[in-house]
Amino acid sequence: MYKSIVVAVALFNKGATSRELIKRANKLVDPDGSITLVHVLDEVPAYLTAAVAKEQLLAHRKAIREQLDSLAAAAKAKRVDVDLRGGRPSENILACAKESHADLIMIASHKPGMSDYFIGSTASRVVRHSQVAVLVSR
Repeated sequence: MYKSIVVAVALFNKGATSRELIKRANKLVDPDGSITLVHVLDEVPAYLTAAVAKEQLLAHRKAIREQLDSLAAAAKAKRVDVDLRGGRPSENILACAKESHADLIMIASHKPGMSDYFIGSTASRVVRHSQVAVLVSR
C-alpha cells in the first residue's frame, strides 16, 4: 500500500484513461493515504496570448478544473487533492510528486511515435527522472 499517490491526469478521450488510473490508485492507496490528481496545462505561446481573450483562457481553465473535480470524486482516499499547473508536463508532475511526498506516480502512456524515440514522451521523462516508483499504464 502507498501512503501518497500522484496520478497524472490527461483529459483526452473524455478522461477515460484517467478514470482507469484512479480506479487502480484506489486499490493501491493506504486506507489513511492520499491521492493527488495533477493536470498540466500546456504553456500558451506569447504570440497567442495576445490574440486570445483573457476571459477565454479563464473559462478554459475553469472547465478543466471542473473536470478534475469530477474525476476527484471517484478517488477513494482519505485525502484527495487536485493540482492544476501550467508548463512542461514532466517537470510539473515530478514537482507535484516531490511537494506531496508521493511514494508512487501513476501515468498513462501511449504507443510511441517516431518523434518519441528522439525526444521522449512525458511518461518516459517521468520514469527517467523520478525518485519514486512509477506505474505506467497502457
